[in-house]
Amino acid sequence: MAAQTGISDLTSYTALGDSFTEGLNDPDPHGGYAGWADRLARLLAERRPRTDSGHYDFRYANLAVRGRLLDQITAEQVPEVRRMQPDLVSFTAGGNDILRPGSDPDEVAERFEAAVVQLRESAGTVLICTGFDTRDTPVLKHLRGKIATYNAHLRAIADRNDLAVADIWALRAVRDRQAWSDDRLHLSPEGHQRIALLAARALGVATTEDPAAPWPAAPVHTPAELRRENLHWAREHLLPWVGRRLRGESSGDAVEAKRPDLTPL
Repeated sequence: MAAQTGISDLTSYTALGDSFTEGLNDPDPHGGYAGWADRLARLLAERRPRTDSGHYDFRYANLAVRGRLLDQITAEQVPEVRRMQPDLVSFTAGGNDILRPGSDPDEVAERFEAAVVQLRESAGTVLICTGFDTRDTPVLKHLRGKIATYNAHLRAIADRNDLAVADIWALRAVRDRQAWSDDRLHLSPEGHQRIALLAARALGVATTEDPAAPWPAAPVHTPAELRRENLHWAREHLLPWVGRRLRGESSGDAVEAKRPDLTPL
């Protein structure tokens, strides 16, 4: 097992996962996506001195790819950590598995822990995130019990394996509609920022911004407006998402990792 790295000594970070960690719906200036992991990497890098090249003394890789299931992440991304030997790894996986009909959160958690054991052999610190509380999300609210069960396992896994935990379930700010993009499946830019702040604090990094800060007042919609909005969402986002799963397709079938190697920020 790799030795735990002090936060002040972190010089490298590798992010593993699916669309959540890839950063979907958080556009970056270069035409791609940023996301909470990129934002966390920037927060960590800014604690380091700059080198002669003008970069921070900090390297970052993001191997996450949208649509990936836990076993795919374990097969494709986890072995890369052995090669990179980063000070910090974030591992968010299993969410797409839990969303599938008939999935068993107990069984998914067993496979998650097996991957964690591999990661702990090659990474100084491993950070995981609990799942979102979906009680206010149409359709997905029916999966709340499965997500809660999976979260209980994740916390136990963290205790057994000395992991850092960003407890997203407990962060009420991300239950607000403003935390989500139009598809209601991926975070808005500000939602990603809230998760980055939460993750930083889980690692013991102080932040001036509060991930739980109140949102600005949002416009009040009439029941009729809400119904129209829900119908539009179901037609434009939910049905295509369900269709892909019924056909066994993934939005990430032709997508590659955006930062496949540890490179300076």
